[in-house]
Amino acid sequence: MIRLCLTGPPLCPRGQLAMDEAVLNLADASRHPPALRTWQFDRPVVVLGRSSKWAVEVDHGYCDRQNIPVLRRVTGGASVVGGAGCLMYSVVISLEEHPHLRHVDAAHEYVIRRVLTAVQRQQPDAQWQGICDLTWQNKKFSGNSLRITRGHLLYHGTILHAADLDQIASCLAVAPRQPEYRQGRRHRQFITNVPCEPSRLAEDLANEFSAHQSLTIATDDSSDPRVAMTDQLRRKRYDSDAWHQRH
Repeated sequence: MIRLCLTGPPLCPRGQLAMDEAVLNLADASRHPPALRTWQFDRPVVVLGRSSKWAVEVDHGYCDRQNIPVLRRVTGGASVVGGAGCLMYSVVISLEEHPHLRHVDAAHEYVIRRVLTAVQRQQPDAQWQGICDLTWQNKKFSGNSLRITRGHLLYHGTILHAADLDQIASCLAVAPRQPEYRQGRRHRQFITNVPCEPSRLAEDLANEFSAHQSLTIATDDSSDPRVAMTDQLRRKRYDSDAWHQRH
């Protein structure tokens, strides 16, 4: 697996979401191999799941006042908040090499076990709870989601390590689906930062997914198929308010 490293002008939040889908689409088209990417949004942003309800899961009054965009990703799951202090990871995996990952439970098991192992190198008492949550001291620090296509799995998630937890709680309304271990706790009492050094965690994630070969992409190089596909997807989907507000 290749480890993708982006250089040049930082991608805006819409571009980051488009890049995830671009890497998936190009792998499906056999134009580029599966890859791992670790990254961070350059500003606070709320990201809805593909089927999340725009009017239900987010406090739009707060987000509007704070100028926090509310966007939609191509994978499932509930809404999350990214930004400073939140390490993001995205991994695209070949289903030809791992056909059992077409089953959602197997996909969670394969990826979450590796992410958990990477975190446990710094925090051995981190746990996996619920469907795909990672927790520390019985509080959630990582939410994850996936998309299965013809030939590949896109799995990505958040790892809170130094995030503004008050801001996250203010951005989100009541979660529509709650795991049993949450026990009715409000967002601020339910989430936490896991004490981890993010650059070390990124290296440990690369090791867990055997992403030992690095590929650098210049975000302003339109001749790179990943950049070109990202721009195409932005025009088609991610730059459109209708896409983000469609549910």
